[in-house]
Amino acid sequence: MYNQNRSKSPSQIMLINELRKLWEQHIMWTRSFIISTAANLGDLELVTNRLLQNPIDFSNVFRKFYGDVKADIFKELLTKHLQIGADLVNATKQGDSEKASDSRTKWYKNADEISKFLATINPYWNEERWKSFMYDHLKMTENEAKERLNRNFKEDIKLYDDIENEALKMADYMAHGFMEQFGS
Repeated sequence: MYNQNRSKSPSQIMLINELRKLWEQHIMWTRSFIISTAANLGDLELVTNRLLQNPIDFSNVFRKFYGDVKADIFKELLTKHLQIGADLVNATKQGDSEKASDSRTKWYKNADEISKFLATINPYWNEERWKSFMYDHLKMTENEAKERLNRNFKEDIKLYDDIENEALKMADYMAHGFMEQFGS
């Protein structure tokens, strides 16, 4: 595992900050999507479009290290992650438990695909560790959506804090994998 205590170069600090920003944007725009969906806000299309920019932004980082093909695969997997999550939120809002269950199954399968892909391209990323991160992320995000839809705002906000802490861990783990593999 990457030695977090050793000094970091300016380029390493920039990478850490960039990945932390991307994971923060991932969860913040997901939250905005949940809120806009729950409240039928007029900004839903704009929020959705901004949320779907996140996989493109991630792929631009991946492109620097892995080239176009692997960057595009990650972009597609992360886009699918967001689209399935949106389906789950909408099914939950509509009270369609069968569709919600189907979306949940697809969401976890996608998490498995993301975890396997990341572990395949970087020997410092462990598939089981990524699965743990992703499963926690999915569970907390689904619970966040349920609490928001049920207007339990206090629990919704608490869950968002937990999601943010997990996202920062994911960002740091991702950054350390890049630094170990590429020394950047």
